[in-house]
Amino acid sequence: MFLVQLDVTVVNIALPAIGGQLHAALSSLQWIIDAYTVVLASLLLSGGAIGDAFGHRRVVMSGFAAFGVASAGCALAPSIDLLIGFRVLQGIGAALLLPGTLAVITRTFPERREQARALGVWAGVSALALPAGPLLGGLLVGLAGWRSLFWINPPLVALAILACLRVVPRSGRTGRRVDLGGALTAAVALAAVVFGVIERMPAAAAVAVVAVAAFAVVERRATDPMLPPELLRSRQFVGANLVAGAMNFVGQGTILVLTLYLQGVLGHAPLAAAVLMLPGFLPLAVLAPVTGRLTGRFGPRPLMIAGLAAGAVSMLNLLRVGPGTGYGTFVPTWAGLGLGMGLLTAAVVAAAVGGVPGERAGVASGVNNTARQASGSIGVAVLGTIVGEPVRHDAFVAGMHTVGVLGAALWVVAIAITAGTVR
Repeated sequence: MFLVQLDVTVVNIALPAIGGQLHAALSSLQWIIDAYTVVLASLLLSGGAIGDAFGHRRVVMSGFAAFGVASAGCALAPSIDLLIGFRVLQGIGAALLLPGTLAVITRTFPERREQARALGVWAGVSALALPAGPLLGGLLVGLAGWRSLFWINPPLVALAILACLRVVPRSGRTGRRVDLGGALTAAVALAAVVFGVIERMPAAAAVAVVAVAAFAVVERRATDPMLPPELLRSRQFVGANLVAGAMNFVGQGTILVLTLYLQGVLGHAPLAAAVLMLPGFLPLAVLAPVTGRLTGRFGPRPLMIAGLAAGAVSMLNLLRVGPGTGYGTFVPTWAGLGLGMGLLTAAVVAAAVGGVPGERAGVASGVNNTARQASGSIGVAVLGTIVGEPVRHDAFVAGMHTVGVLGAALWVVAIAITAGTVR
């Protein structure tokens, strides 16, 4: 999980070095990020369904292997086109891997209280990747060059595969067939949505609408649908995934906005900006395991409501931020948002997985991860568009005020959804 999340953020700081060595244009550099995130978001649902059909232990190790091979390919890539191609393969491996991490946990710890505690550890390790990405990226690029960012993955992948062989229980095939039609149409729909928002292409919206309609038809006729109707009849499952989407839309989008503010408005260097973001990243990482324990004891709803309330209040603090107000005015927003997401992450995952039968853990985790990853990518694109370029300080700060009101409103709506759907 740490590796999957790390490769979303660690490459950002290396883009200038990559562009200089491989003679890449800005549009190509953007696709080094998007090729990974779009493929990951598009295939997560399929990855969960494949794991349910063939056994999550086997699929997790296959995902590790693909991720490790792709990482070595990225490190060796002699051209920008090959680098982007191997980033696509990394995204495929990550999409096989990520739903399986949740499914393995839920099957290893079927008792709800113990499961919630385990999910807290999972969420905490995931959260550590957010601050580690920029810090580790800046350190490695300075010491050993951008290729070292990808060379760190293969040995860690080899250790993870050995650990899976030793400690993860075997899981046999369930007899379910992989719904190829559903997997294809879902992947096209999700890719079109995320790609259309990132690239601001209205034509992609039409493709997404057609793909969603095709997915609905295919699922209605499938003997073993990838997204079983009983999952959508669970109010808790649907509600938890809506909240998960709102969490990442606001959270990841705001991280981008705050990073741009630190660098483009306050004038900090990239590595210094990463250090100044620690007041939000640290509570996010530290609180997640604690939240898992509290979720196991009290259930997910109180933690979700508390986290959403803290985040909504902190987003309103952006209304106090101006071009010259400095770090002291900025930091309550980020610290409060980190606190809110730290309370939310483990609880919202536990609510989603707890709302479906245990044998559907793979699909449930795939849907939840899809909701979070796709919404995070869309949030980055939408909130980034609202604030614009930070060179125009006054317009950028006015956009930040809009982001604050929008983020607070979305999380207040999420509180109402939580109260009405989550046990």
